[in-house]
Amino acid sequence: MKSNQIKLLAVFIALFSLFSCQKSLTPSVLVYNLDEFNTAVSNAKPGDEIVLANGIWKDVQLVLKAKGTAESPIKLTAETAGEVFIEGASNLKIGGEFLEISGLYFRNGYTPTSAVVEFMIDKETFANNCKVTNCVIEEFTQPDKEVSDHWVEFWGRNNELSNCYIAGKSNFGPTIRVFLKGNEHIKNYHQIKNNHFGPRPRKGGPHGETIQIGDSGTSMTPSHMIVSNNFFERCNGEVEIISSKSNNNEFRNNIFFECEGSLVLRHGNYATLDGNIFIGNDNSNFIGGIRVINTGHWITNNYFYKINGSEFRSALAVMNGIPKSPLNRYNQVTDVVVAYNSYIDCISPFNFSVGANIDKKDVLPASEIRSERPERTILANNLIYNHQNGEYPIVNYDKVDGVIFKNNILNSENKSEVTSEGLITKKFDITKLSEWLYAPTQNDTEVYNGFDFETIKTDLFGNDRTKSNAIGAIVFPVNEGKLAIDKKAYGPSWFSADKVKPASKTIEVSQDSDLQKEIENATSGDVILLNSGVYNLKKSLLISKNITIKTKDTLNKAQLIYEGENDTPIFKLLPKGSLIVDGIILKGNNEQDAFSTLGKNMSIAFNLWVKNSEVTNFKNVLKVSKGSFADTISVANSIIKDCKNGFQLAEEIEDKGDYNAEFVFVKNSKFQNIQSNVINYYRGGYDESTIGGNLEVLNNQFTNCGKLEESSILIKSRGIVQVKIANNSFTNNPVKLIAILWGEKGQEPVDNTIVNSGKFEIQQNLKLKLMY
Repeated sequence: MKSNQIKLLAVFIALFSLFSCQKSLTPSVLVYNLDEFNTAVSNAKPGDEIVLANGIWKDVQLVLKAKGTAESPIKLTAETAGEVFIEGASNLKIGGEFLEISGLYFRNGYTPTSAVVEFMIDKETFANNCKVTNCVIEEFTQPDKEVSDHWVEFWGRNNELSNCYIAGKSNFGPTIRVFLKGNEHIKNYHQIKNNHFGPRPRKGGPHGETIQIGDSGTSMTPSHMIVSNNFFERCNGEVEIISSKSNNNEFRNNIFFECEGSLVLRHGNYATLDGNIFIGNDNSNFIGGIRVINTGHWITNNYFYKINGSEFRSALAVMNGIPKSPLNRYNQVTDVVVAYNSYIDCISPFNFSVGANIDKKDVLPASEIRSERPERTILANNLIYNHQNGEYPIVNYDKVDGVIFKNNILNSENKSEVTSEGLITKKFDITKLSEWLYAPTQNDTEVYNGFDFETIKTDLFGNDRTKSNAIGAIVFPVNEGKLAIDKKAYGPSWFSADKVKPASKTIEVSQDSDLQKEIENATSGDVILLNSGVYNLKKSLLISKNITIKTKDTLNKAQLIYEGENDTPIFKLLPKGSLIVDGIILKGNNEQDAFSTLGKNMSIAFNLWVKNSEVTNFKNVLKVSKGSFADTISVANSIIKDCKNGFQLAEEIEDKGDYNAEFVFVKNSKFQNIQSNVINYYRGGYDESTIGGNLEVLNNQFTNCGKLEESSILIKSRGIVQVKIANNSFTNNPVKLIAILWGEKGQEPVDNTIVNSGKFEIQQNLKLKLMY
């Protein structure tokens, strides 16, 4: 080897060694408790790394106050990503510059303050250019469902939430909240990207958003928030999955999978919605798309599949506004562009003048009347295809005289009230590219070139529209690498949201002393099979998991005789309790309850199914507490008799839009000698942010019920939005009214037989307490 080559090699080795040493000498301190953490934070300098030791960190309030640089951020990491568990009454506050947090797992707890992760320490110390990434927040929900908090609060500027998994918030308040209170927090350019927002359960009231950006008070301020490349999976907290309440926000390339709500431009102007995918199904009419209020929005390249909701939950809901609207109500829709979107198997994708309510002027003040129709709004180059039932693509609740239609194509005849030369029926074929993705077999290039349409440069999957353009969200050829949803592309690299469920087992029980023990030892999903006989129970059976209690011999049913204290239940339903009672006879002493919830701290919803059973001699069939919520209550093929009260679901009496159950089904059952009301199901307050409750009473017999009911109403459902009472027989029930139904919501009795049992009354519009 020549001497100059040897010298060059020596220099290279020296430089490599120096670099390696510098890398290895990057300050990193492993901390094992809160005191050590606080010391490390106080000494932190740019480039330092604070490492939390693996294990459970319980009841810790972590405060990271430091200043890194763009080149040398200060990092807070887990010793092993996913093996540092933040539990109990814990949270994390961030203040300073260029800080990065990663690898933490928040579980089995709740925040003792307003937020789990907060980009602010106090009013003087907030975060700029900071990042929370590769973390999990799972079921870190308040014990009391009515206590409000947020799981991530954005303050400051240029902060980022990325590659996180966030799921399971049940309590009051948006999961993610972005604040714009003060010049330090506007024009923030925050980013929420590459996250997996897992299921948020139905809340049973307002304030269950997944993301809220701003509020009505700051809705005219510029935010420039970017929400991109996130996967929203069954985010069902309320009608607004994302509530945009500020200006200049962008929502790009997100997937909304079976979410019972919409991306809502609630307040603020000039939002961009591009390349988002909304996937519904055939089983729910509550899954929504995009709802539009205010001015200047561009809605382009979005894809909608089986979005069959109506009004607030339609694929495209364009609202009416309130004249001279205050900031917290509804401004008129103006100057909105809806172009190059595809709607596949969405029965009526376009809903215009949603929320028009001139007919309610007798029960609402003038300040709530939405009479201003959309103006200067253009729908162009959109594609609508339905395999069936596509004749009514537009539903209008007022005149549609401010909307311009240009070169929109549909494969079905348009029988809607709204017609236009810009709504063109033509024959075209589509091909199935994946389970949820369909696209035309060839490009339809007869596009409308509107003002600034040249700025729409790509399609849903990034294909260049300047080279080959077409109507709809997708231009051929399609990038085959983007046809499937890969959940692994979202959230932390170390975490899987797909939990392995243990196989359920069947456990036979013959003695009453074994029943509670077997319930306690059971795994969620197990079946407790009761042999025939009488089981005398002196204490409540606690249900905190998914359990089926079933009689073994349907011809000789097991009997549970409750001998416990008065005002206690035979079954006490705890958070996550999901109970199926099948083929069981339940008997009380007239002073106990068959089923009830905890008196407080019902943090997570419960469920109850009663099938092929008999419930006799109880004070209440079901009694719930304030703050409790059932996703589903179902009674089928059962006998309920000789009880003082039926199903009591009316504890949310503050008229703030909350209610105690989402779905109540009563079918093919007999109710005999219920002294007061059979069902008391209540939702108060003028609120449009939730499903609003569902009651189905079908094919039942009601005999000699209601004689002690003070209201003289047998089935009480005030404020519940969806009510069906059909094919029932009412015989000798000494009440004035069987039910009062809400005419505006289309409620009416159908094919019921009434003998000496009062009547149905329909009130067209209910006067409800204003909440805002």
